[in-house]
Amino acid sequence: MDRPIVRPHGLDLVTPGRRDYWVALEHDSIWGDHLIPLTVFVGPAAAPGRGMVVFGANHGNEYEGPMAIRHLMREIDPADVDGRIILIPVLNPAAFRAGARDSALDDRVNLNRAFVEGAGRRPGIAGITHRVAAFVREAIWDHVHVVIDLHSGGQVARFARGASYHPIDDPAQGRLIEETARWFGTPLLITYQNETPGLLTSEAERLGKITVGGEFGFGGAVSVEGVRMARHGVRAAAIVHGLMRGRIDPIAHHADGSQRIVAMVDRECFTVAPFAGHFEPLVECGTAVRAGDTVALLHDFDRIDLDPWPCRAWVDGVVIAQAWAAPVLQGQHVVVTGRHVG
Repeated sequence: MDRPIVRPHGLDLVTPGRRDYWVALEHDSIWGDHLIPLTVFVGPAAAPGRGMVVFGANHGNEYEGPMAIRHLMREIDPADVDGRIILIPVLNPAAFRAGARDSALDDRVNLNRAFVEGAGRRPGIAGITHRVAAFVREAIWDHVHVVIDLHSGGQVARFARGASYHPIDDPAQGRLIEETARWFGTPLLITYQNETPGLLTSEAERLGKITVGGEFGFGGAVSVEGVRMARHGVRAAAIVHGLMRGRIDPIAHHADGSQRIVAMVDRECFTVAPFAGHFEPLVECGTAVRAGDTVALLHDFDRIDLDPWPCRAWVDGVVIAQAWAAPVLQGQHVVVTGRHVG
């Protein structure tokens, strides 16, 4: 397969057909480039500003997204594509190469905090990670109206699988986002706080795009069910938004009507470790809990005779996430409880 290396301005996201690229962004340390794999399908009915982009490896140690997208690169038949579909299995090669959440071997920046004003242009925020954000802004956003950003917990947290999005002021946009999220078949649909600066999904939502994220695994491993759900949800998004022809049926919790909408928007949803210690979960993610329930214990082995600190849920709802590794830092969110919304 021919996969030429091009600068962002050399991408053709308009001409009908399939094209495969390595997008080159200059390396900060070696005399060379970071290469971002990108495949685009453009059908005969593709319209300006309309299409879908799917990102994997926004964080470099979250693997369900890259796996699902790599499968779709081989499965999608260009003859079935009417609109525009852009697949980017590894958006952050600096982090992916390091197997780390951030670009650990380069500028040590978290790409999902890098969509800030002046990214890739201003001194101090012009390293490779901020230049990836600039590439998305300058080369991708104008061609799409649907954005899928596939995540997992990496080494940070274990999650109950869920498709995620922010509360949206525009009810029509919000309905389209929720409908798109349901097709992933996850047990949870998660609405989450929108105060963190620099999120890719926050920017896409502000631009009016139908934007869905999600957590499909954890532990720096690959979840069979997570890959299946991510793969299915992306294909469904392409079909239901008229970008690709085909028939698709709901799967898993979407099929049986058991999906629950939970919100982790306010601070009461987050249980914070008051000291560095070792985390012991007492329930699995996805468990229904009541405010005040002890869902985990935090042990201090330097004060071996003290009782462990009870990690409590502070709201009625569902345990969405818990710390993945046993050692946790002071201030770390060790339990996240989502309020039932629907």
